[in-house]
Amino acid sequence: MIRNITVGIDIGTRTTRVVVVGHIKNSPSLKVLGIGSAPSKGLRHGYIINKKDTLKGVVAAVKAAENSSGIKIKNAFLSIGGISLESSITRGVVVISRVDREITEIDTEKAIELSKEGLHNLSNKKVIYTIPLHFKIDGKEVLGKPQGMKGEKLEVKTLFVTCLEQHVEDLISTVERAGVEVEDVVAAPIAAGLVALTKKQRTVGCLLANIGAETVSISVFEDDILVSLQVFPIGSTDITNDIALGLQIPLDEAEKLKVDGESKLYSKRKLDEIIEARLSDIFELIESHLKKIKRSGLLPGGIIITGGGAGISTIEDLAKATLKLPSKKASPDVFKNSTGQIENSSWFVAYGLCVYGFQQLRMNKSSVAIGAIRKRVVSWIKQLLP
Repeated sequence: MIRNITVGIDIGTRTTRVVVVGHIKNSPSLKVLGIGSAPSKGLRHGYIINKKDTLKGVVAAVKAAENSSGIKIKNAFLSIGGISLESSITRGVVVISRVDREITEIDTEKAIELSKEGLHNLSNKKVIYTIPLHFKIDGKEVLGKPQGMKGEKLEVKTLFVTCLEQHVEDLISTVERAGVEVEDVVAAPIAAGLVALTKKQRTVGCLLANIGAETVSISVFEDDILVSLQVFPIGSTDITNDIALGLQIPLDEAEKLKVDGESKLYSKRKLDEIIEARLSDIFELIESHLKKIKRSGLLPGGIIITGGGAGISTIEDLAKATLKLPSKKASPDVFKNSTGQIENSSWFVAYGLCVYGFQQLRMNKSSVAIGAIRKRVVSWIKQLLP
């Protein structure tokens, strides 16, 4: 028996994808009940520049997913990407006010809030994630939460993920105009990381690179939490354009050559040179970012590549050579319980949104259960009172 239906909508620059997932009773498995996709129009580098055209793609993809699953879609989790999506790390410090110097939740919240003051140029931006990376008490780093410990001064290092507020509002309004209520907005790299990466990879340290049509988004994980996120205005469409110009052929033919990696009509050496030149640009941007955050060559989990641009045959070898890290394409094995219609990692974001939705559902159920237990305990105690 399948229950708890969750839907993910990923509006990409070239394609809008919708995944419908259900939870199998008495099983930890999630089953893909249906999918839908449609060409995206009206977007540039992930931004909506023509709402009417974008809406058509969303309506078509939702309708296709409804037909595939046999389920009317009313609510969904929505991904957000685009070149304005970025992360920043700041620090906040508070002096413990209690006489006994015990750190409370109020102290940690105040430290996190003070760290937000370190963000620069927040005009027109929205903070969509606030992630405490680690705490220090009197200059010494502590593991886990500091509540209950004692000290004079509490310091927190916080990761903030921000995006243009107008971009978020445009995406939400477009989906809602399609008749679907948005339950939550999730950064696309985080959604993809839920299914493309193992907990071990996220714990030892790894990088997820999603190569889309016009953007490349990267997310770096350590200790099973996000430590950095960045989006670059370059993508697999640039490779297609380079092939079309270099070989003087139509774009459709260039796209096929990019994916196949060879042709009897053109020199494989020439084709490889064109593809590798643009991929080198992409991986050099990634390497520059890793140096900036002091993780260059220091991620044992390596780089995991997803997205529509991940299908290029030489991409793993070039990533390994440039970044000096283990390199692999993300495996689509996560879809083994699906309807069989999903074949590649370009669906990871939409599917990851569904996984995120089920995580939230479990958390809410746990909170309700704890609340019910507390009520019963209070009621029981009241019976014992005179």
